[in-house]
Amino acid sequence: MGLIGLGAHVVMLLAFCSTALAALEGSSPPRSVLQGVVSLNVGGKAYVASDGRRFSHDVCAVAPPQASQCAEMASMKGTQHNPLYQSYRAGEQIHVFNVPNGDYAVTLHFAEPFDQAVGSRVFDVLIQGQPMFQQLDVRANRDGHHQAALSRTVDHILVSDGRLEVELKAVEGAPILSGIEAFQRLVASDKAGPLIWSDEFDAASIEGRQVPRSDRWAIDIWPARKVNDEDQAYTGRPKNVRVEAGVLILEAHQEAYQGAEYTSARVHTKGLLDLQYGQIEVRAKLPRGQGTWPAIWMLPSNPFKFATTCDASVAEWQGNSDCDAWPNSGEIDIMEHVGFDPGVVHGTVHTKAYYWANWNQHKGSIVLPDFDQFHRYQLMWTANQITWLVDDIPYFSYVRESQDWAAWPFSEPFHLILNLAIGGNWGRAGGPIDNRALPARMEVDYVRVYALESDSSER
Repeated sequence: MGLIGLGAHVVMLLAFCSTALAALEGSSPPRSVLQGVVSLNVGGKAYVASDGRRFSHDVCAVAPPQASQCAEMASMKGTQHNPLYQSYRAGEQIHVFNVPNGDYAVTLHFAEPFDQAVGSRVFDVLIQGQPMFQQLDVRANRDGHHQAALSRTVDHILVSDGRLEVELKAVEGAPILSGIEAFQRLVASDKAGPLIWSDEFDAASIEGRQVPRSDRWAIDIWPARKVNDEDQAYTGRPKNVRVEAGVLILEAHQEAYQGAEYTSARVHTKGLLDLQYGQIEVRAKLPRGQGTWPAIWMLPSNPFKFATTCDASVAEWQGNSDCDAWPNSGEIDIMEHVGFDPGVVHGTVHTKAYYWANWNQHKGSIVLPDFDQFHRYQLMWTANQITWLVDDIPYFSYVRESQDWAAWPFSEPFHLILNLAIGGNWGRAGGPIDNRALPARMEVDYVRVYALESDSSER
């Protein structure tokens, strides 16, 4: 179903930056906040988010009766920004903004209002007339949940005529949209301080191949199914983990090995780099293929800090359903990618208050069509906020809103983990493992950790 003449809803926000934003109350955002050139609370009122971003109101009265309508849903999960997601427009719509010419990242916010079947609401999203999301089903992309926040960022949106246009076209049911942000591409790492830890993977053995440096990385040797029902065994063999030609290679194979049908690798820095705040940057390329599940992430170095059902006397807490060290003590996923959804990269926090089992996981995602080329996956972690970026483009943030450890266990040291899983409960969610894609590898060019310069807004 396409747009029909004047029945289409068109929102024209002229001179957006100087008028709509000026109407918002409050002081300028702290230096750590990157304010969008466009920030519209679609279907709702002006809103100041907990991380300082300011959203202008939607002029709902301009919509004719037969076009998209402003509405509000009763409740919301999976976000710290309920007012942004609870308001929305339903129906085909075009939003046009006057903006300076340049290269933009555009973030769209969605939530399915109703408890209806997956497939009941499907639509296409076009930006600058080009399809960015085709046959988007918000509920399906939010793990089957309704009234749960979904954000998607697309990069390299070029504006050459001073107009940014976002259009929603129906495929099945009425499209919905809760928010639009557009950021001009700028380096967002202005808070980075000195380099405090790194591995450039430049050292090479005489044979031209070696395991990672033992003063930087420990290698996990694990059986299949230990965590997340993953299908691979993790080994320390050079076949699965090695440094070669200046990159770290984690490589998965289909092979019978100690009861598993697949092998791969997982390395970590626990006891070698236990980090409390900083900026992390990992330059990596990801594999293609259904069933692959690469990740760059962090776990607490003292997993029992907030545990209530186990302590350090437990031989192994990971994969132990009787131990609530996870999610109580937290997890920070800098990058996750599942092969059945190619190009969608996720950043996530897991806490006692917010994780997948209670339908309240807090996450963001960015679309990278060339994810199999090198990108810089970044995390800025301060005492009060965590921000996820790719190539200096921020696409998700999580803010400390209280002293409650159940929502913010991130005041303790964490360590880095790099792994390439095969299958597992998420890797197989889109269908069986495609063995034709194997062997598959994640390549890491470098890992760098910077201290953060002091910021008066956080003291």
